[in-house]
Amino acid sequence: MISEFQFPRIVTLGLTISLLGTMSTSAAETVSGSLHSKIDALIAANASGEPVANLSDDAEFLRRVSLDLAGTIPTADKVRAFLADTSPVKRQQAIDELLASPQWSGRMADLFHVILMERRGDDADWRAWLEQSFAGNKPWNQLVYQVLNADAEDESNRAAAYFMAKRLDKYGQNPVDYPGLVRDIGRMFLGQDLQCAECHDHLFIDDYKQLDFQGLFAVYQNTFVRKDVKFSAVGEKAMTAPVEFVSVFDPTKRTTGPRLPGGESFSIPEPKPAESPAPKKKPPTPPRPEWSAVGLLARELTRPDNRQFARTTVNRIWYVMLGRGLVHPVDLDHSRNPPSHPELLDLLTNEFIAHGYDLRWLVREMLLSETWQRSGLLPGNPVATKPGSFAVALERPLMAEQLLSSVLVATGNTDVIQNARKVAAENSADASGNSATAAETETAAVDTPKAPTLAELKAGFAGAFANEAREPEGEFTATVKGALFWRNADLMQALLQRRPGNLMDRLMHFEKPSQIIDELYLSVLSRFPSDEERSVMTAYLEASDADRETALRDATWALLTSIEFYVNH
Repeated sequence: MISEFQFPRIVTLGLTISLLGTMSTSAAETVSGSLHSKIDALIAANASGEPVANLSDDAEFLRRVSLDLAGTIPTADKVRAFLADTSPVKRQQAIDELLASPQWSGRMADLFHVILMERRGDDADWRAWLEQSFAGNKPWNQLVYQVLNADAEDESNRAAAYFMAKRLDKYGQNPVDYPGLVRDIGRMFLGQDLQCAECHDHLFIDDYKQLDFQGLFAVYQNTFVRKDVKFSAVGEKAMTAPVEFVSVFDPTKRTTGPRLPGGESFSIPEPKPAESPAPKKKPPTPPRPEWSAVGLLARELTRPDNRQFARTTVNRIWYVMLGRGLVHPVDLDHSRNPPSHPELLDLLTNEFIAHGYDLRWLVREMLLSETWQRSGLLPGNPVATKPGSFAVALERPLMAEQLLSSVLVATGNTDVIQNARKVAAENSADASGNSATAAETETAAVDTPKAPTLAELKAGFAGAFANEAREPEGEFTATVKGALFWRNADLMQALLQRRPGNLMDRLMHFEKPSQIIDELYLSVLSRFPSDEERSVMTAYLEASDADRETALRDATWALLTSIEFYVNH
């Protein structure tokens, strides 16, 4: 039997042909060739004579592709090898190697944990489920279906319930935030922020109706966190009647059953008559009713032919990879906020559906395009470009997770941190050969001063650079706490200490200033220094020869705290 999630892969050709009928004539004329070439053609057709950036140089390309696909900068050795490679297809090879590596699934798990949970907390099972899903290239509509309709009986996918269960938890003295859950589902999976349509039709967006909000609320008001199991699980009360609501501007009573925004209300089946007299003792509420409104909405929202769901997904992925959505902001998709490139958004939506919601394929095609590979600088005398023209690469600050991973790679401390417990256990073993206790192992120092643990680093970087909980992490701005972290945090100072094999240790083994400077710039900024930078750094090292190690720590700190390191150029 063919599942609803396999269907698009099997009928790719026929579905592509039928979907092309929804595109305009000018867009349909570009259907020959690969998707990335079509992307470039449609972007160019909309350029209107604006200046366009050249392709990024190899160093900029490698740094950006590593950050987007692996969540970290490349090592100095990888930069050297890539810059020395003369193959004309080395960029495609780099993209394919990263997409096939375990780093891809880890990066996607970090990214979508932040996108979907918005710093509400962490759960090891949820994080592992995300990573396994991306490692197996699970179709995106299947993944979202499991998030919205997590089956507690399916051990391989039950962790997906964390998305809803965490939102159904009470925090403080607040009641369960059902309206917040409705809002999140609308904006994350349908690109529609219905928050202001809870009590009346949206005052400024004609497309967003109170009926849209209430149709989703009718479903999720009946959900609850199960307490009969030790893992995250969501229960559901039976829905027996439509929900009633009134507008604050109109006292007329209205009703709706479960419905997707802009769709028709689904009929609620009549309750079955009891087959035997009701028991004297009321039985516990079952985890899920026989007719599940939650399951119905999850299935209808993620149907292979739900264009709004696919459109929202490709728009968000475009935003992640290129710094701005075709519809921007990504959660305000409506008729008064049209896409910057409507034909391109239609094309991406059609192709994503036709390729079975294959996220890895979609990302690959975006990154193979010249549009993604453009430099962040315009040639000649730079002039401002229109927002959303994609004539130049848009720089954006790194996520806290990317920043931490990049700092560890730059300072050469990745292996030091990962092996901290093992090294500590070996160093703590007593003379008789007995291993240290678990408590001693956890707190033992790797070196002097103590190397921070990965948990300490994650907490420190998230506290300094992540958004507050329950805030969409779309726009990043510099903060005082971030600046203070760079300047004063013990964690940063610990990472700049010399330890066997790390950057400081490597730099101290070089004799020639030119070797030191090349290694420093390749490690931190993923490029060779310019002539001016080399001259300034050479003079600095010669003046600081009496205390070379301190001078190198300060130089490394200066590069790490530069704007160039902080953004995904």
